[in-house]
Amino acid sequence: MLSGAFLTEFYEYVTADGLLSSNAEDNLAVFDVFFRDIPDNGGFAIAAGLDTLVEHLCNLKFSDEELSFLEGKGFKGRFSDYLRNFKFSCDVWAIPEGTPIFPGEPIIKVKGPVIQAQLIETFLLNTINFQTLIATKANRVVRAAQGRSVVEVGARRAHGYDAAVLGARAAFIGGIDGTSNFAAAMKHNIPVISPMTHSWVQMFESENEAFSVYLREHSKDAILIVDTYDTLRSGIPNAIKAFDNILMPIGKRPKAIMIDSGDMTYLSKRARRMLDLAGYADCGIIVSNSLDESLIRDMLVQGAKIDSFAVGEKLITSQSSPVFNGVYKICEAQINKKIQPTIMVSDNVTKITTPCDKKLWRLFDMETGKAIADVLTLNEETIDSSKPFQLFDPIFTWKRKLVEGFVARELLVPVFKNGECVYRRPALKEIRNYCLEQVSTLWEEVLRFENPHAYYVDLSERLWKEKQRLIEYRVGKGNYGNGQD
Repeated sequence: MLSGAFLTEFYEYVTADGLLSSNAEDNLAVFDVFFRDIPDNGGFAIAAGLDTLVEHLCNLKFSDEELSFLEGKGFKGRFSDYLRNFKFSCDVWAIPEGTPIFPGEPIIKVKGPVIQAQLIETFLLNTINFQTLIATKANRVVRAAQGRSVVEVGARRAHGYDAAVLGARAAFIGGIDGTSNFAAAMKHNIPVISPMTHSWVQMFESENEAFSVYLREHSKDAILIVDTYDTLRSGIPNAIKAFDNILMPIGKRPKAIMIDSGDMTYLSKRARRMLDLAGYADCGIIVSNSLDESLIRDMLVQGAKIDSFAVGEKLITSQSSPVFNGVYKICEAQINKKIQPTIMVSDNVTKITTPCDKKLWRLFDMETGKAIADVLTLNEETIDSSKPFQLFDPIFTWKRKLVEGFVARELLVPVFKNGECVYRRPALKEIRNYCLEQVSTLWEEVLRFENPHAYYVDLSERLWKEKQRLIEYRVGKGNYGNGQD
């Protein structure tokens, strides 16, 4: 049986085997996970996937089948024994799930034996990149809905079983209210929505019969799909007739109708009038059909009478921006028996890494509660909120701002200590509520969908100087990269 431990790219094993052969397996290293670009050119991303990573690292071991396969590829002897007796012993810090995050800042930090830190890279990035991508997309969709309910219905279009289940989880963190994915609902305790299907309607002689039978079986929270044949001339009139004949006599009210095709802005306006005239002003209108945040915004601007959006493929695949480019880069390493900062230098300025073991701080305005900026410091530095603090742009260094009346909060929290989990894993609903709360700390300018304000991620003076020193040292020795990831 293959385990998650085996989700490692082949070159990681080549690297690990080489480190073991050179007796460098216990050399310490510090790696940062960070990203460079925000999906959909947005103002921020939403951290997600940490709980999945924690579960993986708590159960990290290699099976006999995996070791046998590796041995067949030439990895034998000492390396095979090393993996057979593998015990994770790194320290890990992470930004909690649901936190708004920005390019260039470490969202996870791993410190420990370099082989171990290398071997977890692929699973870590696979997990964090995907769930962060979907949580970010979901939050955009939820904000576009302006307080209306959003449910995730993309399981059949997701890129595989795990993507469907973990995508629903990530979408819930981003703010959606429920899912149609029963496996995700069961595993992650997400509210499940279950509207009727077109095929149900087509299996009866008439639409009215289909609705009537359905309501007899599902009178509680009944949702009827009304666009199988003709939404306005057939679907809604038959739904109203079924409500009158089946629900009203037993003292129950319909929950909603669902429209899955056509001009949903126009149809929702007409549907609202028809339902209101029939005495069902409390019956909601749900729409679906390849929705995303842009379509939702347009429909609401045009006055659509919609209470809930069922969003599928464009959410679960983040179709408009389907890749989250998180990377895993070494920032400090034991070289010649000495721990020292490392840097990757590139002709592409955005790919120059930030060296050193670091802390990440978020400064909040004490009066408004809004986030002012994020600041990276050396690990031994502290930001004293009782004193003014000078922010400066790490590239355009003449851009400076003195801030006062703020609270500084460390964002990276301990998750593993010497390989043992020290993190309280919050319930998914708690993470979702935290996410919505933290997004509310961002200024409206950062929340814009088009041309959002660039949130500041700055370096402390000491960290900035160390970075410049290392750049000059490496460039002076001719040791700089070509900008490859």
